[in-house]
Amino acid sequence: MAPSAAHSPAPETGEVLARTTAGLVAGERAGRLSVFRGVPYAQPPVGELRFASPRPPVPWSGVRDATAFAPESLQPIIPGSSEDSLYANVWTPGTADVDGDGNGNGNGDGDGDGRDDNGGGDARPVLVYIHGGGWMVGGGSLPVYDGARLADRGDLVVVTFNYRLAALGFGLHEDFTDPETGGFANWGLQDQAALLRWVHANAAAFGGDPGNITVAGTSAGGASAWQLALLPELRGIIRRIVPISACHVWDPSTSLTPADARGAYESLARRFGTTVPGLREVPAADLMNAWEELFGGLPGDRAIGSGREFRGPVVDGRWMSAFDWELPTPEVPVMAIHTRTEGSFYTGPCPPQPTPTPPPADAAALREAVRGVLDKGSAKVTAELVDACIAAYREAAGAEGLPRDPLSLWTEIWGDALFRYQIVRLSERHARHGKSPQYVMEFAHPVRAPHHGTPHEATSPFLFGTYADTAAISATYPVPETTPLFHDGPVERTVSETFMDLVAAFARDGVPAGPGLPQWPVFAPGTPSTLVLGGERITEVAGTSKARQLRFWDESGWVPRT
Repeated sequence: MAPSAAHSPAPETGEVLARTTAGLVAGERAGRLSVFRGVPYAQPPVGELRFASPRPPVPWSGVRDATAFAPESLQPIIPGSSEDSLYANVWTPGTADVDGDGNGNGNGDGDGDGRDDNGGGDARPVLVYIHGGGWMVGGGSLPVYDGARLADRGDLVVVTFNYRLAALGFGLHEDFTDPETGGFANWGLQDQAALLRWVHANAAAFGGDPGNITVAGTSAGGASAWQLALLPELRGIIRRIVPISACHVWDPSTSLTPADARGAYESLARRFGTTVPGLREVPAADLMNAWEELFGGLPGDRAIGSGREFRGPVVDGRWMSAFDWELPTPEVPVMAIHTRTEGSFYTGPCPPQPTPTPPPADAAALREAVRGVLDKGSAKVTAELVDACIAAYREAAGAEGLPRDPLSLWTEIWGDALFRYQIVRLSERHARHGKSPQYVMEFAHPVRAPHHGTPHEATSPFLFGTYADTAAISATYPVPETTPLFHDGPVERTVSETFMDLVAAFARDGVPAGPGLPQWPVFAPGTPSTLVLGGERITEVAGTSKARQLRFWDESGWVPRT
């Protein structure tokens, strides 16, 4: 019987070793799992390696402890976060390889030191999960992403990790050109690619199949999964992708233009009285704080015009050759997921913005709230555009029997503008022109009052089975422990286990299916082919919901037409 989604497997019962390409690591045995935390997949990106391409970890002798998480990548909201953060975490029901033969079949005390080195078992699918956080915050070791339940129930090797963020991870300047690789941008995306190469080289050491690696992620992590699948050098490594609530980047909303990225670093260099390369010597915390100040306040008040909401990968001709809407869709199988009301993450009672907009209660307040959303993607927002947007969403709500109150309209506009529009339209493009099967899911399980809808990032706690852990939720989401985000009952457990089963099946052989579940067809626009997960019915196959709402963005010119 699978363990409860609300509780971890049994406590640690011993040490277990794995031989990576850089040396032996000692993790912990936890019930049926082996867990390895803080395993280096690259050298610390500090000193001369700040703003440089990631380098393979330096080999070590002896046994390296891998029982504690490494700090999250440097960011303003997590105390103890660090520039030295390029580490991975592995949960595996498989067996470690201490023989060095790549078979994952070391048995017993393989090195004569009296410690159990684990043993035997078939290679399992590997699921690599990329955390979200707007390319600015977050970490793979946050408790909401604890991989134990997913690895155990799904019989998967689950890998989470950290990558460089914000000024240290996503920008561009030719003065940072790496003499070994020629790279000068998108170091966080380069870290993600390095992690995947590391997983491919070391999967067998943790009982995983290097030929069966699926990449999943949420929000910024979902966009990263998509972007990585487009890189030619990773096509032999990435077998499938699961982009969840992907924040597909475009400028000026969620990416800096190359010119603005250059200007940002040059502004920082002037502030610190140095050159752009000299920023490698500025204390990391000072650099982080100065970057935050550059992009503080409302978008219209900043000297830099792009990156108005988030600052993801910059088009550099190498790691980001163009935006997703300009490129063909990935050639690997895709499970694309969005939530029913992406925007309620931002319009709920505990929004993540430093200075949140009060929920609109009348028409005038709704206009100002919607203008605030549209300001995130354009420096020229007219009153006519605001009114047209509200009118289109009010008409769509009336036609589809949806609420038309100001809070509901604002929520739908926000979620569609930054997330759902591009997710759905790219899925439709893939269905028409893609070269691989694609499955589309709408995650629709509601949160509990006073929260509302099914917010952006509501998926992660159910995928990892941590939805009932209020401390884990409050460490990741802007909600207090005293205001739980999710109910904890048999329906929630079933939704979580179904989600795990579908993702595990997709990672195993590319077909998301399970006992007692409806047949989930390959996505075909205009037909009932979206799997709706959540609520009392748990699963049903339906057409694209709220399709009428998306038509506004097709014609408005605010977001690139996909």
